[in-house]
Amino acid sequence: MDLHKSLTLGIAKQACLCSRLIAIFKKYILCGLFAAGLTAFTGCDDLFRDTPVDKMSEKDIWKNPMLLDEYVLPWYRNMNSGFSTYVPTTIALVKSASRYYMPWFGDQIVPSKNDYYNAGYGDLLKSNTKEITNWAQVQWSNYYTQIQSVNRLFVNQGEIAEGSQKQRILGEAHFFRAYYYYMLWRQFGGVMLIQEPLDPLNDSRKYPRASYEEMVRAIVDDARAAATVLPLEYDATDEGRITQGAALMLVAKTFQWASSDVFQNQEKTYLGFTDDRSHDMLDSARVAYETLMGLQHYDLIQIAGTDEESIKQEYRNIFLTKNSKESILEVQHSDDGNYDTGFGHKLDRDAAAPHFTGTTAAYTPTQNHVDEYGMRAGLTYDAQHPYVGRDYRFYANILYDGSTYNGHVMDIHYTREGNNEIPGEDLTAYGTSTTAAVTRTGYYMGKFVNEKQQINNDEAYASSQNYIIWRYAEVLLDYAEVMFRLGNTEAARTQVNAIRRRAHMDELPSLTWEQLVNERRVELAFEETSYWDIFRWGIAEEKLNGESNPIKAMKIVVRGNQPTRYTISNMDRFPAMVRVFQKKQYYLPIPWDEIRYHEIEQNPEWTEV
Repeated sequence: MDLHKSLTLGIAKQACLCSRLIAIFKKYILCGLFAAGLTAFTGCDDLFRDTPVDKMSEKDIWKNPMLLDEYVLPWYRNMNSGFSTYVPTTIALVKSASRYYMPWFGDQIVPSKNDYYNAGYGDLLKSNTKEITNWAQVQWSNYYTQIQSVNRLFVNQGEIAEGSQKQRILGEAHFFRAYYYYMLWRQFGGVMLIQEPLDPLNDSRKYPRASYEEMVRAIVDDARAAATVLPLEYDATDEGRITQGAALMLVAKTFQWASSDVFQNQEKTYLGFTDDRSHDMLDSARVAYETLMGLQHYDLIQIAGTDEESIKQEYRNIFLTKNSKESILEVQHSDDGNYDTGFGHKLDRDAAAPHFTGTTAAYTPTQNHVDEYGMRAGLTYDAQHPYVGRDYRFYANILYDGSTYNGHVMDIHYTREGNNEIPGEDLTAYGTSTTAAVTRTGYYMGKFVNEKQQINNDEAYASSQNYIIWRYAEVLLDYAEVMFRLGNTEAARTQVNAIRRRAHMDELPSLTWEQLVNERRVELAFEETSYWDIFRWGIAEEKLNGESNPIKAMKIVVRGNQPTRYTISNMDRFPAMVRVFQKKQYYLPIPWDEIRYHEIEQNPEWTEV
């Protein structure tokens, strides 16, 4: 859906909002984010006592505290949802409505569903122009719809009663407009900066594509405006709202993104700077990260254990602890979510092996990623025992053959009997391609998953983990990267070693760029950061192409008393299933209706389908 259709729909949605509010309140959108606050009210009837639902005007929203908070909720819900799984289907109509798996695909994780490559996710991997165009249109529509909502609030802010709620909501509005433009900017380059409500039915204004300079200024200005009014933290009833720290993180991330070499000396201003602004952007990023760190509000969750098992469990718990001192921003999910009717996810079931009634095997780590976990000090790699003595984070993040999870020893090897190879329990596929799937890489994901989660096949099933967008470990690694690129390798090494000490890994006596990159990929494994790093470093053509970087898998075969055989193979060995990434994919195609209406240039090399 193009912007004009999106905005029209958004206006229609706003117009009918009031008539739908009672139903919405009964089925609260954001799974408990503000549930505690609702207990202060005796019932929904009280909310509408003075005005019949069918007689309410838009002004009623701005003047009613409960309606005003309800108005803000979609901004939160349309953040990066996290843990969104692809829907494996070859049916065109269903495929178009699938949950795309975009932020996760890279070389660290691959889905193992049998038919994934013929589904929407597979089409993206194959660089299918139509599917990428469809995906781009969805992103564009979602983000601009929320920007329209924010702009409408700004225009009507004079109708809102003065006080702490108004201050907080205006801060949220500034943050989310910055956030949605940041998301658009990363994916499309410079876009149309619309900072007032747009009625496409009565307003024929056209907007040019903004330059990189204009995008940076707009995002940073809004984020800084948010940071000046938002608190560092909230009480339990408002936990999960945007904070000063989240706003400052957005400022820092914006400058860091703009500093990348690939965005300098560009011919088109909407694709980058016409000169080299990298040093200026890096220095601005440095100041922003130092400001955030100077709050002294966030810190790494330290690990008290000293043995492999306790370190593993404590590190894994970092990602299961909601709104911890390490968390800067995370999408809130309730402990009793319902995937069928609420804003939930199914991470545990989608990631689980068949032994745990897993049905998708959507998040299976690759051998490429396993190879990124180095050895502990004083130990050397043994190909006959490849899982011994590795970085402690390996045992937390990866379920491998012989590891124990929820009381079950992972059985991911084949047993050789005569001429037959009998697959282990966690390799045995059953049912059809639409029921259970098993790992094709030889691993399952341990990070994010909860051993205590009760997995079932009920449609209402939902996992409970919050999705962490930003955490303090990322701040330290971002700052390390900025300082390294500014030439201060010692300051960079200090931050990297802080991360490594937390994981009980030996400190690095010196730091190379390769070591810094590897530390980011290990510490931030399976987080969106690793995916976007590939883009801003300009290495997507290498890392996301099967020919230059084939996805690797491990096959383990046990035969009697003979040594266990470990064989690494390329999953991309079949020509029809090789991942493809073209240079043009650094930027998604802007919806063609927008190109025609605004008379703007399309991103390079895209053609209409």
